[in-house]
Amino acid sequence: MRVSILGFGSVWRRRPGKDPGDPKRFARAAYYNTTGVAVNGKLRTRPRIVGHVRFNGVGGFNPNCPARMIGRTFECEEPCVWEGQNKMLLKTLLPRGVKPDQYLVAVRAREVGRLMVGLPGWSSDDVWVIALSEWREEQEGLLLMVAHGWVRTSIGKYTLRPVASEPRRARLELTLAEEI
Repeated sequence: MRVSILGFGSVWRRRPGKDPGDPKRFARAAYYNTTGVAVNGKLRTRPRIVGHVRFNGVGGFNPNCPARMIGRTFECEEPCVWEGQNKMLLKTLLPRGVKPDQYLVAVRAREVGRLMVGLPGWSSDDVWVIALSEWREEQEGLLLMVAHGWVRTSIGKYTLRPVASEPRRARLELTLAEEI
């Protein structure tokens, strides 16, 4: 499966390689990304749905410049649930011309409204929630979506539309009332 990165959750963790004597221990690190929200002025995970995406340092992911990964496509394992948590491994960075099968999308309530997760018809069947954090009005979700997949928020229905000239990029667009 090929997944293009459109956004990341707010929380990052790093796990270095296990051998403390390995000079490339930090180059072989694993990086985990999940959702978080501001709680009393500090970023915290407040998971309603627990999960994360994992990048390996040896797979082409640059932890020093994660923003450079936006719009890039990775070869990935299928997402899974393990020990009650949603997980997905992004294995290898692919060349720029590779078209994705799906997109990793970060959504925040302050930008698109609150996701209506759990309500009937809150999303198209092909949307998979990797992680969701909530606290009061704050909400952040990390979603795996296909092109033209959709979600409902407190504002309305958002559809993921690929950019015609660059299919590895897409944007969530508020769907007009006549399209619903």
